[in-house]
Amino acid sequence: MSEKFDVIVVGAGPAGTSCAYTCAKNGLKVLQIERGEYPGCKNVMGGVLYRQQMEEIIPEFWKEAPLERPVIEQRFWMMDKESAVTFGYKGLEWGMEPYNNFTVLRAPFDQWFAKKGVEQGVLLVNETVVLECIVENGKVVGVRTDRPDGEVYADVVVLADGVNSLLGKQLGFHKEFRPDEVALTVMEVINLSKDKINDRFNLEENQGCTIEIFGDSTKGNLGTAFIYTNKESINIGVGTTLSSMIKAKLKPYDLLDYLKTHPMVRPLMEGGESLEYLAHLIPEGGYHSVPKVAGNGVLLVGDAAQLVNAIHREGSNMAMKSGKMAAEAIIDAKKRNDFSESSLNKYREALYDSFIMKDLEKYKDAAHVFEHYPQYFNEYVPMINRAASKFFTVDGTSKKDKQKQIMRSITGERGRLKVIQDMYRAWKAVK
Repeated sequence: MSEKFDVIVVGAGPAGTSCAYTCAKNGLKVLQIERGEYPGCKNVMGGVLYRQQMEEIIPEFWKEAPLERPVIEQRFWMMDKESAVTFGYKGLEWGMEPYNNFTVLRAPFDQWFAKKGVEQGVLLVNETVVLECIVENGKVVGVRTDRPDGEVYADVVVLADGVNSLLGKQLGFHKEFRPDEVALTVMEVINLSKDKINDRFNLEENQGCTIEIFGDSTKGNLGTAFIYTNKESINIGVGTTLSSMIKAKLKPYDLLDYLKTHPMVRPLMEGGESLEYLAHLIPEGGYHSVPKVAGNGVLLVGDAAQLVNAIHREGSNMAMKSGKMAAEAIIDAKKRNDFSESSLNKYREALYDSFIMKDLEKYKDAAHVFEHYPQYFNEYVPMINRAASKFFTVDGTSKKDKQKQIMRSITGERGRLKVIQDMYRAWKAVK
């Protein structure tokens, strides 16, 4: 570690490894530092991996990566206490190459991905904590670790150290995030046989399903729950913003237990064996919370740059894309031997020109709207369920009369003007 590197990447998640892999593949000398025993060792989370961004880095990765199931169905539930209005899409084309997305268990996937980086020439050092960036004359020139003689130098340092990036804070790139900018998600892995999963989720061999749940899954607070099918396990989780959790005095694991015992969810989990728990912070602030991402000799990627689309639950694809774009900016800077902020700003320009910032800008006000107007979750979701129940109950009332009764019920509860205002406000937030 006494030698100088072209690039030091702090963190071995999807963003960090995407950057390290791309840099090493293009001939740069790369050091990747991971604080855990191995990449993904503290991440039992199961999640969704999107194919497009990963394939840009490793073509046809699905032929060797440790994936769980290709997702052929995405369901959405608007859930009340004893009912759920459901919609979604199931497409068999998603079960054929090149696929759309996959369920994954992050621990084995992160290990595999980091190993692919090592095969390209990345020097991966585990069980090492980066204490601070070394700054000389206003430029980041390396990092100081907790190892003896632990100072390491490089032309560029890439911070991929997660949502609560301490190194980013030390550099003044961002301040402490507000409670409404971060969500706390609790997740559990539940072992269940492949046959039971296929039967309960109406799947066949090598088919996966995801379910996103709104409403009573968070007891009417801003947030979502999810269920993902793995080969022989289920990932179930629920998350709300810290501000909602504080306001409603919710305990995260109580919320997960409530979800698991909900009558709409319980039959899917029945007979399963709990394997692991995890609590995880997720950036939810969106466009307005993205910090400065480029400086003299330093870049921020992935969760450290707050790159998560909370509306569509996209994070890993944004992480990998940002890591790849950061690597491309570094490769270009290396050709010119210029690692100044103005040179590395090509990463920022590419980021803001990509789907990442375009999508975050599209939904820039959504989190604020749904946080400050809780009726969308605690009033309208139950209303939708009552309306569906009334409409589909055969009781001798004509469908035309039922529609009139439903509209009177909705406008009677909120008032016609308030309903119009709420619908317009929601439309503006997501249009």
